[in-house]
Amino acid sequence: MTASPGASRNSAPSAVPYIERGTPEFWRASLALLFAGYATFSLLYCVQPLLPAFSETFGVSPAQSSLSLSFTTAALAIAIFVAGFVSEGWSRRGMMTASLCASSLLTLATAFVPHWHQLLVLRTLQGIALGGVPAVAMAWLAEEMHPDGLGLSMGLYVGGTAIGGMAGRVITGIVTDLFGWRAAVAVIGVLGLASMFAFRSLLPPSRHFVPKSGLGFAHHRAALLRHFARPGLPMLFAMGFVLMGSFVTLYNYIGYRLIAPPYHMSQAAIGAIFLVYLTGVVASPWSGRMADTFGRGRVLIASLALMLTGVVLTLFAPLAAIAAGIACLTIGFFAGHAVASGWVGRLAREAKGQAAALYLLAYYLGSSVMGSIGGHFWTGAGWGGVAGLVIVLLVVGLALALKLRARERAGAA
Repeated sequence: MTASPGASRNSAPSAVPYIERGTPEFWRASLALLFAGYATFSLLYCVQPLLPAFSETFGVSPAQSSLSLSFTTAALAIAIFVAGFVSEGWSRRGMMTASLCASSLLTLATAFVPHWHQLLVLRTLQGIALGGVPAVAMAWLAEEMHPDGLGLSMGLYVGGTAIGGMAGRVITGIVTDLFGWRAAVAVIGVLGLASMFAFRSLLPPSRHFVPKSGLGFAHHRAALLRHFARPGLPMLFAMGFVLMGSFVTLYNYIGYRLIAPPYHMSQAAIGAIFLVYLTGVVASPWSGRMADTFGRGRVLIASLALMLTGVVLTLFAPLAAIAAGIACLTIGFFAGHAVASGWVGRLAREAKGQAAALYLLAYYLGSSVMGSIGGHFWTGAGWGGVAGLVIVLLVVGLALALKLRARERAGAA
């Protein structure tokens, strides 16, 4: 029998059953959060293949064009941090539903703006609106899923983000070639609204979380300090910065390389490259399952090594080598993110929404900061400069992963 949402008010946490892996409720919840992950990433990254189109339409440089993504991810990073605090007093499902609805409507509005600065304002507001999804989704999974299935369920959620990232880019590229970038952005907004309705209808009510009223600043500050004092968590926060910063930097500027000589690729053809995101759909749940079985540290190290291999491959001229490199980077990114985000939920002993928010704050700051810095490396040193920047970042991440693995082997993480 399914426990009612109010069961946790009157029952000890141990008496309230978790959602077991393989049950119908597990798959309903996983599908609901897959829709949430899809909507979040498709709405967030639909502009990424449009950066060259923005440069042409609005007469802005590549670095300026990247602000259409960097402003959104920076606003999202801040909004996620705030949501991590606010979510302790709100309904998890209600907050995620409102965020998906507002961000979808703002995406539709973006399709009609006539001026560059108006587009940037709407994209910034969209980042704020999306803040109520990622950290709350991670917290919901950490609270409601049985620990034996957390790696798989987190991997399925991250797989949904992979589908969203792919669809946002591929659909945008195809529709842009046929009808222009404005029509493409509008289509993504409509699909976001449809995903919101699917998410709302599928997600089961919370069993292990009851909104808490009257939590003051002192409570949140104390919880925040405990997260940073918890061994291993700060390294995982830094890992989020590394993973997303390197991933977005490469994807931001690969379009500029492929649209130029000697490749001369169209927007639709560049968008088709993002079909490699489908590998992330498989890699995320698979890596989560492997982490549950063989240890998180091992899988995280392998993921970063694969990302490094991918970046090196993109330095070669043949298109096949570039495509293989993008595939390796994508698989490694989604595998690493699934492991790191799930690890945060396991290490955080309290205020899991706040812990997830700290991880995602660093994650999206990596996207915003490194994604824009990469534009200056592209302008000054071409693709070699962009690849070199990403390689340095991934080497730092590999060092962090080795330390986390050592703690895990010692039984400390």
